[in-house]
Amino acid sequence: MPLKWVFNWQPNAGSTVNSQILNEVSQCVESINGVKEGRWKATLTFYKPILRDQALAVDFPRDFLGMSLPEQPNKYYFVLRAHKIVVELDASIQVIMEKLQSYKSRVALNFEGFQYQLGDFQLRVGKVVPTHSENLRGIVMEVEYLPISSLEKSRQIMEDFIDIWQDAVSKRSLPGHFLHIEPNFSDYGLGDHYTSQHTAAQYAQVMAQLIASVQAVQASRN
Repeated sequence: MPLKWVFNWQPNAGSTVNSQILNEVSQCVESINGVKEGRWKATLTFYKPILRDQALAVDFPRDFLGMSLPEQPNKYYFVLRAHKIVVELDASIQVIMEKLQSYKSRVALNFEGFQYQLGDFQLRVGKVVPTHSENLRGIVMEVEYLPISSLEKSRQIMEDFIDIWQDAVSKRSLPGHFLHIEPNFSDYGLGDHYTSQHTAAQYAQVMAQLIASVQAVQASRN
């Protein structure tokens, strides 16, 4: 499958994300001849164990994430970041979990926005919002290179494209920048050939960055 890098918007110190930045970024894609193709949406859920005995809490993972991806509508992905585990399951696992009553959703976030085509690249720019809310929590961007599924073979062309993109964004003098921190995929047992499990691992990394930036803003206010 095509390879992608997932970015999150890192606000400058003292600033926060807002819908104006999202609009400016979308305009930026169009300014480099991105053709709008339609909407996209992914959903990430934080799970917490349903405990009969609170003393057992230490036995259950804290950062247990579930993810649905638009390119794999019949699959569901679990990521345990601390244990470096990512698994692909049938989407029906969500119904099974509800029936088992072992974990429940603590918070669910939607990543949603527009998809653009730029030659051999697809860009998806979207907002991060809790389900049943319009409260903007962040901005994400996926950059997908369609011809290649090898991480190493595509690295140079991805870096060259991102240089062009960052140059276009910098002209708008926005209070922040897009950040890509690639997980160490080999820690998850993932190889050079790109899969949707690589995408799920990247979103877990993005969530860690989003949480850290929110905590930094809260700390500066205190």
